[in-house]
Amino acid sequence: MAITAKMVKELRTRTGAGMMDCKKALVECDGDIDSAMEFLQKKGIAKAGKKSGRIAAEGLVAIHVNDDATSATLIEVNCETDFVARNEAFQSFVQGVAALAHNNGLIDVDALLGIENNDGTSVEEWTKKQISNIGENIKIRRLARLEGDHIGAYTHAGSQIGVIVKTSISGAAQDTAAEFSRNIAMHVAASNPQYATPDEIDQNAYDKHKEILTAQALDSGKPANIVEKMVVGRMRKWTAEVTLVKQPYVKDPDLTVEKYQKKTGGIAINSFIRFQVGEGIEKVVSNLADEVAAQINA
Repeated sequence: MAITAKMVKELRTRTGAGMMDCKKALVECDGDIDSAMEFLQKKGIAKAGKKSGRIAAEGLVAIHVNDDATSATLIEVNCETDFVARNEAFQSFVQGVAALAHNNGLIDVDALLGIENNDGTSVEEWTKKQISNIGENIKIRRLARLEGDHIGAYTHAGSQIGVIVKTSISGAAQDTAAEFSRNIAMHVAASNPQYATPDEIDQNAYDKHKEILTAQALDSGKPANIVEKMVVGRMRKWTAEVTLVKQPYVKDPDLTVEKYQKKTGGIAINSFIRFQVGEGIEKVVSNLADEVAAQINA
């Protein structure tokens, strides 16, 4: 029997399972939707699909670096609780997905979900199995990749923060590139700069912050010429706070990152990417008593 898109959509709506899982179930059951639902339930996939609406704001970041450290992939995979984030099966899954993403040169989550795992199943199917086995919603949220002369990598706080840094190298600096790149990745993890250099600062963000500081300075009642000097000084301080090269270097606060970089004699910081688990996800704050009461009323 021919399997139509309408049939797949109906099964997906009724079970919450993924599109590929629904199509496979319909093929196995010769297009019978009720049998296909039972097929998915037996596989634990329908149950996994129903968990997909639950908020997953915990999890891990992972980094996969190639052998000569010229490319690296950074990934964030979310689950619902930090308990699961500490689970060895979940950690192994995250590392495996990071390796697949890197080895296939991917930076798009949807493309990653369609890649085959070692056992011939897709990453989407693999994720569904993890949801079924672990009992929580799991989502591959985002991934990024850098390539360059040397890529520094660092994970922090139990893999809650991950950083990759791209550097370019000239001359004898090759010998110190690994240490320098990792140190800069460590600094980015700790200090969370928004930009690598002042030139990268978004003009709208710059103008907006200057507008706020100007209004604050004017409220002080100082003369216009003094206000102008106050704003210049405060903008200089703000630029240093949000820019990597202007920040005090975490391992030696007497130096800025820029001065530390100059001491290497031939390494330039090109770019960096920093992921922190759950950033930007709105978490639901719940009350256990209210949850129990709601279930009783239901």
